[in-house]
Amino acid sequence: MALTITSPAFKPSEVIPTKYTRDGENVSPPLEWHDAPPETKSFLILVENPDAPSGTFRHWAMYNIPASEVGLQEGASAQGSGGAGEGVNGFGNARYDGPQPPKGHGPHHYHFRLAALDVPRLDVVASARAEDIWAKAQPHSIAEAELVGIYER
Repeated sequence: MALTITSPAFKPSEVIPTKYTRDGENVSPPLEWHDAPPETKSFLILVENPDAPSGTFRHWAMYNIPASEVGLQEGASAQGSGGAGEGVNGFGNARYDGPQPPKGHGPHHYHFRLAALDVPRLDVVASARAEDIWAKAQPHSIAEAELVGIYER
């Protein structure tokens, strides 16, 4: 079976609850994944919005998630996960910042991308941007999965 990512908070292509947006509590949603390749040594999560007016906008990157994890609990960004690091998002914060599209801009699609990596740790500087962490991980990616949620203001 292929690597999959889901959330108990919303189904694929459905609306992300306000709680997980900057209009709500701005906490990272719970995520679960299944069928990681046996050679997985760590995971990386990237959340991005390709519908942003200025181009793809990154909301979160969490990396060095231990291979033993099968998901992240709600609010994992604030709590950390087994020594995982977080990249700097488009808002300039090294944490999860949820959806906040411009009012009246229509529905935006938020891609929760999961990569299973063949290395236990990515060696990146603390100030690394989310997109740079994803790029650094690509040569080590052995499987990827995606969950898309929608949000509109």
